Amino acid sequence: MRVAMLALAVVLAIPGPVAAGPFEDNQRKAADQMATVGEMLRNGEGGAPPDYATAMVFFRKAADQGNASAQFSIGRMYYSGQGVPKDDVQAVQWYRKAADQGYAVAQIFLGGMYRDGQGVPQDYALAVQWHRKAADQGNDLAQTNLGFMYELGRGVPKDDVQAVQWYRKAADQGYAIAQTFLGVMYRDGQGVPKDYALAYMWYNLGAAGGNELGRKSRDAIAAMMTPAQIGEAQRLSREWRPTSGR
Repeated sequence: MRVAMLALAVVLAIPGPVAAGPFEDNQRKAADQMATVGEMLRNGEGGAPPDYATAMVFFRKAADQGNASAQFSIGRMYYSGQGVPKDDVQAVQWYRKAADQGYAVAQIFLGGMYRDGQGVPQDYALAVQWHRKAADQGNDLAQTNLGFMYELGRGVPKDDVQAVQWYRKAADQGYAIAQTFLGVMYRDGQGVPKDYALAYMWYNLGAAGGNELGRKSRDAIAAMMTPAQIGEAQRLSREWRPTSGR
């Protein structure tokens, strides 16, 4: 608890929210520090068991200063029932506070709550809206989720071309799940011309990233390819390099 006790001294020294002024930067830095300590406590510090109650103290103090990371973490604790009764409505409220500040991970989680109807009525259109906000920031998970919504036609008209475009943004960053999904699109000719070599390449990259479906799909499609096609796909895999997702 040494780190927690040191940080608690910082907490007690921080005033409530004030107008912009000469101490604003220090206040923001202290809130960031509190959010970090809260995560250490929530996850278990130095091998110690998690201390959810104390973590919540730090998160709330930082959240009161407008810290988006802490607001998101409080939402996660309500969603998981960590140190508080599980409460999806509270989770949504805290996710929204962080999401409204542009915090991409909170936008993804809020989109997921709308997609699944947890804490809010199910609303695919709002799920798409929040995933898109995070996707536009270059978040690979959000881009993959948005591609999936286009592929299924949830909250947007079904559009395989759009699905491919969003999967590709995430796949180009090296996100293994998106690489595997993009492989499926090339295998089946959805939104792109059918191309087993490119399907193999994306499956292979997904497999290299640890995706088990990518590995199984690569091995399955290899049985339908000629040695020359496999050689070309392996060459493409070797030459591939990640790029920015924006």
